[in-house]
Amino acid sequence: MKLKILFYVVFTLSFGISRAQVFPSQEIDLNSFIQNLTPVQTEEINYEDLYENLFSLYQNPIDINRADQADFRSLFLLNENKINAIINHRQKFGPFLSLYELQAVDGLSVEDIRLILPFISIRNVWGSTNLKNFASESTENYLVLRADQVLEPSRGYEENKYLGSRQRYYLRYRMSHSKDFSVGFISEKDAGEKSLLDYNNFHLQVQNKGFIKNLVLGDYLIQFGQGLIFSAGFAPGKGSEPVYTTRRSNLGIKPYNSVLENGSMRGLANTLKFKQIEITTLVGNNKRDAPLTELADDQESYFSSILSSGFHRTETEILNSNQIKETNLGGNILYRLPHLHLGFSVLHTSYNQYFKKRDQLYNFYEFTGNRNTVLGPNFSLSWQNFNFFGEAARSTSGGMGMVTGLVGSLGQRVEWALNLRNYSPDFHTFYGSAFSEGTRNINERGIYNGLKYIIKKGLEVSAFYDRYRFPWLKYQVNAPSFGHDYQIRILHRPNKIFNQYIAWHHEEKQKNQSSDELIVSTLQNTFRDNLVYRSEYFWNKTVKFQTKIQRNSFLKSGTSNSVGYAIMEDIEANIRRLQLKGRLAYFNTDDYDSRIYAYENDVLYAVSFPAYYGKGMRYYGILRVPLNRHLQAWIRWSNTTIEKDKKIGSGNDQLPGNRKNELKIQLKYSF
Repeated sequence: MKLKILFYVVFTLSFGISRAQVFPSQEIDLNSFIQNLTPVQTEEINYEDLYENLFSLYQNPIDINRADQADFRSLFLLNENKINAIINHRQKFGPFLSLYELQAVDGLSVEDIRLILPFISIRNVWGSTNLKNFASESTENYLVLRADQVLEPSRGYEENKYLGSRQRYYLRYRMSHSKDFSVGFISEKDAGEKSLLDYNNFHLQVQNKGFIKNLVLGDYLIQFGQGLIFSAGFAPGKGSEPVYTTRRSNLGIKPYNSVLENGSMRGLANTLKFKQIEITTLVGNNKRDAPLTELADDQESYFSSILSSGFHRTETEILNSNQIKETNLGGNILYRLPHLHLGFSVLHTSYNQYFKKRDQLYNFYEFTGNRNTVLGPNFSLSWQNFNFFGEAARSTSGGMGMVTGLVGSLGQRVEWALNLRNYSPDFHTFYGSAFSEGTRNINERGIYNGLKYIIKKGLEVSAFYDRYRFPWLKYQVNAPSFGHDYQIRILHRPNKIFNQYIAWHHEEKQKNQSSDELIVSTLQNTFRDNLVYRSEYFWNKTVKFQTKIQRNSFLKSGTSNSVGYAIMEDIEANIRRLQLKGRLAYFNTDDYDSRIYAYENDVLYAVSFPAYYGKGMRYYGILRVPLNRHLQAWIRWSNTTIEKDKKIGSGNDQLPGNRKNELKIQLKYSF
């Protein structure tokens, strides 16, 4: 131990002082992080959950002296070679005494360390001595207040269909200490809703207290295995990272901090740890929004869908609120060894009303009834530079779901991912979100290959190819169908101040020739192409420029091609204590088929993800001002202007003209 301390002192003096600029102390830009994970944005990714889970990892960094391979994999940032290198270094030389010591890990570059630095920490390196960590961990304690409004009144307000005010209010409080405890709540009122407390969630979490590894009271999510039964939402899916994001990790119980109103369980969940065995149990009771269909002759009413929007603005939306009572019981048992994780999950869900989909042929295998149990095993095995994983499950209907694959390093420069999946048409999982092409794990078979090759330092190419088949009918697809998609991305990072990439994504699927559900029509092929170029340039350490150019096209067999493009210029600047962010974008699309989804910077804890379509301009600006050492303020203004003879929005959300202005103000007080 004395030799280790001596090494630390020498290492700190020789590297920590002379190379302190290697690891600048600054807040992570989660928005930029997400854009790098998903260069071609689509509506299929839940960006709010993705943001919240990334922020949770940021607030609860893993301890690199205790983390196993699964913990490092949960970051989606390192390959098997580099994960093994960190663990082997720790086993050979003892616990890390400083994050600077990562520079001595064989095969780990400065860029790798920069990437993982916001999500890692070091605790209790001095064993039983009285010395404390060099970087002390403080308790986070803050309150956030936010208000925003679209300045133009939509049709819903003009015609008095929306019963509440036009403002949206958001309140968030949290007090936490990493890997110790967390308590918090969130309250939100959407624009048009009457009640200031329309939606609320809360949690109380306690961790690492004796044999209690994790206990959460309130709103929570759970993730085990590959997310086939329990999935906590952090699933970027197919994107610029074609290897690491194809698998899931055993994240366990996570407090729910999103404002998506039908996405969590509410109740009690806890994980008990006995040496290599962890036992998780849960109980949850939720009320869900759903339209009830009343039947004559004293027959039971039923519901055909659960509403996920969370809006309670109109008489109908209010009538549909909290109509269904949902009860969840279940858990997981996990056996952990250094290179092997074996688990078994079970979840029983029941409703107080009968569930029945619409009488359409494509719904023939959908869940019907008021009780469903889904259960099955999962595993993760590490062998040399490969990680093999898989999960299987069976639902009450008898339907089966399966996903398995591997992630491995074929050398210092080549990484490969393989994913196989088979979800039968009668497989029903309500909280699962394993790797798939569709938004649900049902009626799908597929095989995915992902590859990443580092040509030289600062230059890499990544690609994936995914082929899938849908054995049964789908909405607007009145026959079994198939499809495939692939993406190629070239990343060039010549130095610390400039990087760029170009990505091309191509997708082919089949759909009905006719939009009439009652007509049995033949299928036609559809083709969607997305081409994206993005560059990032840091000027004078205080200003960052981002340029993004995207072209989308959508083609149906025998029809004209729908084409759209957008040019976006972003700027970020730090002027003393002020931070400025802004974007100017021009877009031109033929119609909604060639729309361009554009992830945008926003105030802290908020996500902006509009679809650009039509022809017009959009700009926004964000100013962050630290008013004192405890209080910060944000203000965001955005404007969208389209052609004069066009309208923005539709239905009750349609605006009176061709402009949309939105103002957002936020305060954060740190206690």
